[in-house]
Amino acid sequence: MDKKKIKEFFADKKNRRFAGLSALTFLGLIGALALQAVWLYNVYTLIRNDIQKECTSILDTALYEETNIISSHIPDGYEILGGPQNDSISSNTYLYEGIYKLGLQYSITEIDSIAGVYLHKKDINADYVICNVNPKTKEIYDKSNTHKLFQLGLIKSDIIPTRLDFSQGVQIILENPFKYIFERMGLLIISTLIILSFVISCIICQIRIIARMNKIFQIREDFTYAMIHDMKTPLSSIFTALYFLHSGRLDNKPETKEKYYTIAENEVDHLLTLTNKVLTLSKLESHKLEMNREDVPLEPMVENLTVKFTAKAQKPVRFTADLKAPAVYADKEYLEEILSNLIDNAIKYSKPEGVDIRIRSELNEKYTVIKVHDNGLGISEADQRTIFNKYERAAAGRKKNKNRPSGFGLGLNFVQQVMHAHEGKVFVTSIEGEFTEFALLFPR
Repeated sequence: MDKKKIKEFFADKKNRRFAGLSALTFLGLIGALALQAVWLYNVYTLIRNDIQKECTSILDTALYEETNIISSHIPDGYEILGGPQNDSISSNTYLYEGIYKLGLQYSITEIDSIAGVYLHKKDINADYVICNVNPKTKEIYDKSNTHKLFQLGLIKSDIIPTRLDFSQGVQIILENPFKYIFERMGLLIISTLIILSFVISCIICQIRIIARMNKIFQIREDFTYAMIHDMKTPLSSIFTALYFLHSGRLDNKPETKEKYYTIAENEVDHLLTLTNKVLTLSKLESHKLEMNREDVPLEPMVENLTVKFTAKAQKPVRFTADLKAPAVYADKEYLEEILSNLIDNAIKYSKPEGVDIRIRSELNEKYTVIKVHDNGLGISEADQRTIFNKYERAAAGRKKNKNRPSGFGLGLNFVQQVMHAHEGKVFVTSIEGEFTEFALLFPR
């Protein structure tokens, strides 16, 4: 299996893993919301049934009191007989039937007034109406007021029969009782919202963690392949140089032999520089690296870097220096390394026809400032916010083509870490397609 297939295999495996985690997260959220919805609905139903029972009890009391008021008008000598009580007929129904046979009639308006008093005592403050209805067909004969009922969310009490033949009965209908229901569910609704907010927050955090893990895996994968690719070239060059040197073919060609020695030395230096950079970053992040600061003359260091990069660059490079501050208080080794990183980036991310690099130094009240300016490809505003992060590279370095600049996204993070170790600062100013300037601020 070749490298491409191996990479595709692990990428596919990673995608399936994160897809599975995302699906489980989504299902977990749906399940939690469904359980919460079922719980709230059941509580709502229980409260609604309780209100219905309370309304039936209030209506029965109001009807009985109205009947007692009517009974006071029955002439002496008349007696209303009760009857046997069963599941379908109460003893009061016989009383209502007897009053009806005597030619008397209860008033649903009066029942409305009496029921209103009891509803208010129960804190059931909702619009309601008392109705004369047919218990069998549910047809409404008469209402205590002309208020038009809005059909959504009505709570109807049981129909209390007022005729033995079930041709007539009384019912109370509550309209829009949601306020009362929600008041009774208030604590439950608040706790539900808190729990729901907590669950949603946890899900959002989990999604962010998954996304961050995905990014970390991708960075690790890119870093691994970039490291292998960048190490393979110098190792191959070293192996080739050593092979020719060891074979003895170049013994009679001293100039060529010296050239191969130089190639091998440069490639070994490249590998050591890369290794030291990674180790230094680890030490800087764990605060185990100390800066040995001293007054470092800038002119000889800039001249050495100019000669070095002019010789090794694969394109025309033009250097200018304006060193108004002749020295800087810094660690000489790491100062040279971070300047090398900035110059190397300026050359990498420049146009094929060449690059102009200007190195300046100046003093202000608090800092010695070193600026590295180039007229290369520039850095977008979006990339300027992230290029100092480890493994991050500007858009030009992320393009997937054969000619993209090599690297791992460690250089600028290294620069930032070293500047922090110096208790200094680093800033970037750039316009995409025009220029880039890095400013290093070392405390005086």
